[in-house]
Amino acid sequence: MSAGPSASRAAADTRWAGGAGETWSLRTVPLQASGSMWYVSTRGTAPRVDFEGALFAGYAPNGGLFMPEELPRLGEGTLRQWSALSYPGLVTELCTLFIGPELIPRDDLEGLVQRAFSRFRHRDVVPLSRLRNGLNVLELWHGVTYAFKDLSLCCTAQFLQYFLEKRGTHVTVVVGTSGDTGSAAIESVQGTESVDIVVLLPQGHCTKIQELQMTTAQGENVRVFGVEGNSDELDQPIKALFADEAFVRKHNLMSLNSINWARVLVQMAHHFFAYFRCAPSLDGPLLPPVEVVVPTGAAGNLAAGCIAQKMGLPIRLVAAVNRNDVIHRAVQRGDFSLSETVHPTLASAMDIQVPYNMERIFWLLSGSDSQMTRALMEQFERTGGVSLPKELQSKVSHCPQAPEKGKVQPRDTARLGV
Repeated sequence: MSAGPSASRAAADTRWAGGAGETWSLRTVPLQASGSMWYVSTRGTAPRVDFEGALFAGYAPNGGLFMPEELPRLGEGTLRQWSALSYPGLVTELCTLFIGPELIPRDDLEGLVQRAFSRFRHRDVVPLSRLRNGLNVLELWHGVTYAFKDLSLCCTAQFLQYFLEKRGTHVTVVVGTSGDTGSAAIESVQGTESVDIVVLLPQGHCTKIQELQMTTAQGENVRVFGVEGNSDELDQPIKALFADEAFVRKHNLMSLNSINWARVLVQMAHHFFAYFRCAPSLDGPLLPPVEVVVPTGAAGNLAAGCIAQKMGLPIRLVAAVNRNDVIHRAVQRGDFSLSETVHPTLASAMDIQVPYNMERIFWLLSGSDSQMTRALMEQFERTGGVSLPKELQSKVSHCPQAPEKGKVQPRDTARLGV
């Protein structure tokens, strides 16, 4: 993840058209003391849930993904105050906005976040390296497995264990992985009595080190299976599994993939922290914009950035992709469709054609139009492709942007900041 000064400020529209019928209306509201925060499905119709419900559910009952019913609007004064926070402190402040104190009191939340980051190798958790010409690299690899997923999963696992202790119950986590999620998920819950984890990895489609991280895990609560096909093909039976509500309830199943809202929530901190460390000055009357380049696979980190932008963070997002360019085509031309094949690349964790968190971005940028989002995603799932409506494609093309495919290669990451 890289960041640098932006040539022009990204527009952050905080006015939302109200929905009709089953369409939820996302509102931005002034920042205030946290009360109950509710979450709704991107596809409408499903009952709203609180943070605990979203954490354990993963997918909504109708196949959608959970998003906040309303977003807090952060003023420039709040952003200036937050700029002095440590990374764990920033995660705590963000979480208090989206997790009601009746679920996790502030003191408990601070303890969970501190415990989550206690195993990171760097005292700053995510240090910033300053390169040339205003280019900076936010180092998200100082966790146990050296993957940026460690950051969100260590917190998500702490939230999970907190609620399980209060409930006195047990869950089985089912994870499909393209490489980095599997090993990070294992490390986050390994040895936890209240959690069993089953990880499915696509044989031949992960890096060797990530495959070894998963298959040599020693925890008695860990089960790892190699399966045929790529990670997109693996996601299909997993989604079908979670669509069977009776089976899920019977076996207390849940997911730690980035369908889980808690993952996206914690990843929002990457963008705030990058902004605060890269902005030239926060003393002027207007906060300066910063461009943030996000390596993108399933688009969870990208969705987190879009939400942060809608909350008032002045960032310009750039989605960096490899040859598997479905997001590039969606952003540039409104063509959200599968290619004939998944191309193996050096960045195997980004070898994804079904970036399911784009559903969150479509819903967010359409003004929380759940009817449109459901129609788009159901057609994509049914036919393998859909053309975005012109108005939505116009908004998607500005948040985020995407470089020309093939221009960003993993070997150039230091120079390009991918």
